[in-house]
Amino acid sequence: MVENRTYDQIAVGDSDSVTRKVTPDDLFLFARATGATNPLHLPGIDWNGDGRIDEPSSPALLVAAIVSAVVGNHLPGPGAAWKRLSLAFVRPVQLGETLTGTATVTAKNGDGSIDMALAVIDATGTAVLTGEGCVLAPTQRISMPHIEVPGVMIDRHPSFDRLIEATRGLPPLVTAVVQPDDAASIAGAIEAKAAGLIEPLMVGTTSRMTAAAKAAGLDLSSLTLIEAADDEAAAAKAVALVGEGRAKALMKGHLHTDVLLHHVVKRDGGLRTARRISHVFVIDVLGRAAPLLISDAAINIAPDLTTKVDIVQNAIDLAIALGITTPRVGVLSAVETVNPAIPSTIDAAVLSKMAERGQIRGGIVDGPLAMDNAIDVAAARTKGITSLVAGRAEVLIVPNLEAGNMLAKELTFLASAEAAGLVIGARVPIMLTSRADSDKARLVSAALAVLKQHYDETGTSAVAPVDPQA
Repeated sequence: MVENRTYDQIAVGDSDSVTRKVTPDDLFLFARATGATNPLHLPGIDWNGDGRIDEPSSPALLVAAIVSAVVGNHLPGPGAAWKRLSLAFVRPVQLGETLTGTATVTAKNGDGSIDMALAVIDATGTAVLTGEGCVLAPTQRISMPHIEVPGVMIDRHPSFDRLIEATRGLPPLVTAVVQPDDAASIAGAIEAKAAGLIEPLMVGTTSRMTAAAKAAGLDLSSLTLIEAADDEAAAAKAVALVGEGRAKALMKGHLHTDVLLHHVVKRDGGLRTARRISHVFVIDVLGRAAPLLISDAAINIAPDLTTKVDIVQNAIDLAIALGITTPRVGVLSAVETVNPAIPSTIDAAVLSKMAERGQIRGGIVDGPLAMDNAIDVAAARTKGITSLVAGRAEVLIVPNLEAGNMLAKELTFLASAEAAGLVIGARVPIMLTSRADSDKARLVSAALAVLKQHYDETGTSAVAPVDPQA
């Protein structure tokens, strides 16, 4: 219950307090609500301009709001109104500190107001704020159920930031960019080069590349241009560069995916391995500490069981390369029980058993799982599912391309998620960028390629492990 204390119920010496931790979301919310965007108070800002990102401090008025919460919620509580406030800020408060705000009644005035001593202390009991105020106490008793304030989700993507940061210190990946003859693909290559992620070899029709760059105001002078007569020739030349050891990755430019992949999967001169190639979406979903991987939503239209084995293994390998030590893989269907009338449930059950027998390695695989009980612990418990994966999946394997494509695009266009992706299973990573991709998505796709190549060459991830359930 929410209850207040009227003027008559308050006595000198009464005291109450509130404790809360300063989080990154608090700083972003404060900036959004007030319009105050001082870079010293925002996470992830290089305000020195020297490449070093210092931990932000809390805005002083955000600290002061803790004592306001005491007055508004507890003493006197609902109905209280400030008349006067004087504060002294003892020291800056750093991100992550736990603070306790206290208000103590020092006097009752004849006009229905009360004087209060105010303080905010840190975890050691040291004051970070002191002050005094005068509050008009309520005259009417208020007692009501607890007020549910709508939840707020901050639109930021720390998982993608972590992945890009993990590439620092790794060498740029020499990448054949295939037919980059539009503004989006040229800009993507230039930005990835500027970020130290790739060293692009621009393979395409030179006249088209230069015309597109000129129209977009982009400078190609620092890039290597390799002539190819048309899209087919560009794809063939890019694949040949990998075969010759001159490139270690491919990036799709302004050509159809089928044209590029036709040359990738050629039996003679292609980039085949023992596995089927598959695409993995890496999605930074708001509220999740680690990225969510979805496969396959771009290449294999209606995969059979054998193909799904490779899809699962490819996704596990990428997840490990991204710092998820033992990926939990949920194989999705419409229901969580095996039903012979729904073939995807049978495939899911077989994949789970194959993982138990070591035919799929490196992750924990379970299915069939419906979407809700794959990612939500409460939903899994409600349905009585006991599993190491249910409610905790980090990798989602979809039954077919249509389901995966819709799932990935629903998350990005309806749930403000960010999506990047990579083709796995060829001799080198392949970035399938799209004109609809954001600048951040293009950069992260390049980072994925760098991290996967590092993992393939060293057997270790460059990404520090993170608890996906944090």
